[in-house]
Amino acid sequence: MELSVGIPPGPRTLEYAQLAQELGYDRVWLYDSAALYEDIWIWMARLAEHTDLDLGTAVLVPNLRHVMTTASAIATVERLAPGRLSCGFGTGATARWVLNQPALSWATTRRYLEQLRGLLRGEVVEIDGERGQMIHHPDWAAPRPIDTPLLVSALGPKGKGLVKEMYDAGTIDGYIGMADVDVDVPTRVLMTAGTVLDDGEDITSDRVASALGPWYVVRYHGVWQAFPDAVGGMPGGEEWLAGIAAERPEGERHLAVHEGHITDVMPHDEGVLALAGDALATTGWVGPAEHIHERAAALAAAGATDLMFTPAGDFARELRTWVEAVRG
Repeated sequence: MELSVGIPPGPRTLEYAQLAQELGYDRVWLYDSAALYEDIWIWMARLAEHTDLDLGTAVLVPNLRHVMTTASAIATVERLAPGRLSCGFGTGATARWVLNQPALSWATTRRYLEQLRGLLRGEVVEIDGERGQMIHHPDWAAPRPIDTPLLVSALGPKGKGLVKEMYDAGTIDGYIGMADVDVDVPTRVLMTAGTVLDDGEDITSDRVASALGPWYVVRYHGVWQAFPDAVGGMPGGEEWLAGIAAERPEGERHLAVHEGHITDVMPHDEGVLALAGDALATTGWVGPAEHIHERAAALAAAGATDLMFTPAGDFARELRTWVEAVRG
C-alpha cells in the first residue's frame, strides 16, 4: 500500500510536496475547487517538474471544465511526468455547493468520464451533439493513447455499484474516497484526516484542535447544505446559524458556510469547535502512533492500494508524525 498526502493547491504547495518527498511519501494529491484554491493544473505541472512524486487529482468535478480541456491538461502532465499521474473524479459536493449548486447526477458524471476515456484513447467521441477528438500534432502533445488511471469517488451502494460498472466497462480504473474499501476494483485509494497524538496528549489540546478543526467543522457545512433544519440540533448549532446569517445576506450564505473548507477554521466556526470536546476523536484517524500503525496495517490487509492522509494545522509536524506512525 502506498502512502500519499492530499493538500490544497496554493502558495505553499510545492514546499509541502517537497517535504512529503523527503519524508518518504509516494504521491501527492491536489484538491480541486476553483472558488477555494488556486488552479490545480498549474500546480500539477509545477510539482511534475520540481518533485519526483507520483501525482493525483482528488477530485476533479466534471462540470467545472470542458472535457476536452481536461483531456489536454492530462496530456500536458503526462508529457512532463510520464506515468506519474492518476486522476480522481467526483460528482461535486463542496466544489458545487460553494457555487450554490447541487452535486452532479451520476448520469452526467458517467457520460463525462466515458467521453474523457475515449478522447485519451484517441477516439472520436460525441460532445454536445458534435464529433470531437484530440487532434494534437505529435510535436505539440503526448501521443494517444494516454493511459492515465481514472478513479471515481462514490458514497453509498448506488455510487459504488456504478464504480464497479464503469470499471467493468473499461471506463475507469478504480475507486477513491473516504468510505470503507469495499469496492471490488483493483485500485482503491482511501483518504482520511487525522492526527498522531503525542504521549499523554489530551484530545482537547489546542494542537489537536488546530490539526482536526478544519475537518471537524465540515460536518456543520454538510448538514447545512443537505439538511438545514437539522443544524439547530447540533452542539452550538443555533449560534452557528446566527453567525452565518449575520455575515452574509440571504442568497449568499453558502459563501460563508464553505469558506475555509478543510483548510481553516473561520470565525463563525470557532464556537462549535470549542464545544467539540471528545468528539474531535471522530475526525478521521486519531490516536497514538501504535493505533495509527495498526489501522494502516488493517487497511493494507483489506486491499487498499493507497492511504491518502489529508492534514491540516502544522503541515510539517503532521506529515512527519504520520509517516513515522504508518511506516512503524
